[in-house]
Amino acid sequence: MTTNTAHAVHQIARPTGFPTAADFTYVSCPVPRPGPGTALVENLLLSVDPYHRGMMDGGEGGFELNTPLEGRSVGRVLASRDPGLREGDLVFHRAGWRTHALVTLGVDGTRKLCGHDGVPLEAYLSILGGTGLTAYAALTRTAALRSGEDLFVSAAAGGVGTATGHIARLLGARRIIGSAGSAAKVRHLTGTLGFDAAFDYHDGPVGEQLAQAAPDGIDVYVDNVGGDHLEGAIDSLREYGRVAWVGAISTYHGDRSPAAPRNLFEVVHKSLRLEGVLVRNHTNLQDELEDFLVPHLRSGRVGTDTTVVQGFEGTVEAFLGMLRGDNLGKMLVRIGA
Repeated sequence: MTTNTAHAVHQIARPTGFPTAADFTYVSCPVPRPGPGTALVENLLLSVDPYHRGMMDGGEGGFELNTPLEGRSVGRVLASRDPGLREGDLVFHRAGWRTHALVTLGVDGTRKLCGHDGVPLEAYLSILGGTGLTAYAALTRTAALRSGEDLFVSAAAGGVGTATGHIARLLGARRIIGSAGSAAKVRHLTGTLGFDAAFDYHDGPVGEQLAQAAPDGIDVYVDNVGGDHLEGAIDSLREYGRVAWVGAISTYHGDRSPAAPRNLFEVVHKSLRLEGVLVRNHTNLQDELEDFLVPHLRSGRVGTDTTVVQGFEGTVEAFLGMLRGDNLGKMLVRIGA
């Protein structure tokens, strides 16, 4: 890649079921010039996220075809006509899936990064980014996890799942149980991340495996999967339990209107609370999240938990790999130093 050429990923077709590389193309164009009130950013790290899959179907709020895709990114300012940004500043913004972008401070989530000493850049797109903020909001606001309570989190080896495990431990959770999609991920959860128990959802009915892992029940469920995971969690939740529903990856490649769990009336019977978590409603918690986590990142008690693909040309494959579950923690693409 040359300094006068920019590159972007365009979506060129609507996926039918699981996306393929043929649904995307790489496009080159001249590096844009900043106009009044904008800054030119060279992207360093890109995020690929499960929510992108839903937006690829189009419709209201979805991605348009034959235009650069959007996504969370961290970049460095190359030139600026925005009075709030200077050359060399590190910024978080949402004009990802491209090598260069024009941004304006305060618009579409663009913000200058503090650059905390001792905190790697990957943290700003993982545990200090949207995934960490989602987990923090789910635990502290939606589910209001209290010290001594027991937690179950699905897709626990992914970005939000690993962040949930770290934050729940810091908040004083008694037992943390996770589900994942392979034996290696289960070992990672219990052996590296400190989960008290974990299971591979391929090994049998989720409800039965969760009941074995938490015979006395759970207080909180952070749901990234939906479907049989939500049904199993409802069975295991104690009276007045809470569900923070973050995502439903079990439905992303097919029917978007799955039948309700067969045991949904237990929400009434047990006085449960089920509430969705949309990270854009919790951006006011960003400073609180960093104050809470930065000391633990510096001490090494908490890691960034990322899988990093090298090179912009790997963006599409990184996205597809994330959907396949190839990653441990947050899947990122590194395109600059």
